[in-house]
Amino acid sequence: MLADDATLRRLLAGIARGEADRLAELYDVSSPKLYGLILRIQRDRGLAEDVLQDVYMRIWQAAGSYRPEAGPPLPWLITIARNRAIDSVRRKAEVQGPELDSGEDWVDLLIDPHDEAGAFQDRNALVACLGRLEPSHRDCVVLAYCEGRSREELAARFDRPVNTIKTWLHRALAALKTCLETVS
Repeated sequence: MLADDATLRRLLAGIARGEADRLAELYDVSSPKLYGLILRIQRDRGLAEDVLQDVYMRIWQAAGSYRPEAGPPLPWLITIARNRAIDSVRRKAEVQGPELDSGEDWVDLLIDPHDEAGAFQDRNALVACLGRLEPSHRDCVVLAYCEGRSREELAARFDRPVNTIKTWLHRALAALKTCLETVS
């Protein structure tokens, strides 16, 4: 189970002071969550494990830059993990990404198997709202936010200008937000 904000803040403060045992403790309480996130982006388990180690090296180096007044620690940790995973995927040029034309398989890309049952209060709402999007827009959102694809990569994949991809993403996210607010 993930530690509360106060515990995470305490651990980060200890890491900032160079206390290696606090890093080990942070790893114990946060690695399942961060690994799940990384694995959704970087599908190769071996590479995901390498990225996870890189994430904790980055946390060791950057813990002194964490500012509690800027927000809770978990989003800070998640941002580091997400950015490292996306960087890893971008470095691996041969990765083609999933084919997203197989019905509801794309929903599985969004579900973290390590999250508790209540994390997605209504999976059916998510399925319904994503299903209302035009397929190319839905695929674009999934590839951007689950696979970490850049706008340039999406533009090449969908054979559209980058500005069109930006518009698709913006409109799709707005539609998802509106839909989820009304369905929930």
